[in-house]
Amino acid sequence: MKNIAVITVARSDYSILKPILKEIEKSNELNLILYVTGMHLSSEYGLTVNEIIDDGFSDIKKIEILDKSNSAEGIAKSIAVGVSKFSEVYSKSQPDFLLVIGDRFEMYSATIAAMPFNIPIAHIHGGELSFGAFDDAIRHCITKLSHLHFVSTDEHYRRVIQLGEESWRVTISGAPALDNLDD
Repeated sequence: MKNIAVITVARSDYSILKPILKEIEKSNELNLILYVTGMHLSSEYGLTVNEIIDDGFSDIKKIEILDKSNSAEGIAKSIAVGVSKFSEVYSKSQPDFLLVIGDRFEMYSATIAAMPFNIPIAHIHGGELSFGAFDDAIRHCITKLSHLHFVSTDEHYRRVIQLGEESWRVTISGAPALDNLDD
């Protein structure tokens, strides 16, 4: 059994990850470790961790990292706390693989913490752009920290290649959230 750690930080990424989580749960070869952090654990954002539990994912690991402030200082503090807490979690659980998505600073802290543990990282939705936001810098940093890349379009494939990633590591997989249309 391979332990696949998946990180979700908000309702927005959870909806994209949900079909993948279901497939991992069905597998006889994979064991899902679901780390829930960020806005999911905040009452201010609706405690959306409850939606994950309602969907049947009860074996989750909650990792509190958000600073109360949404300021630049608060975000920087959240990243620092995230790196520290994820390093503790990885040391104990030792996942075989880490699956992350997108461009959130909470996800960034999880990938930074994975580096010294040599945990292979797969990144979904790399190569995309969020014009005018610092999300692009975070997304590209996560791409550079990752070993496998699952992009949604040819354009995103080219952008990940432009970042210096080897073509054999990049797969055009489409958008996983489209699988939710079957539900």
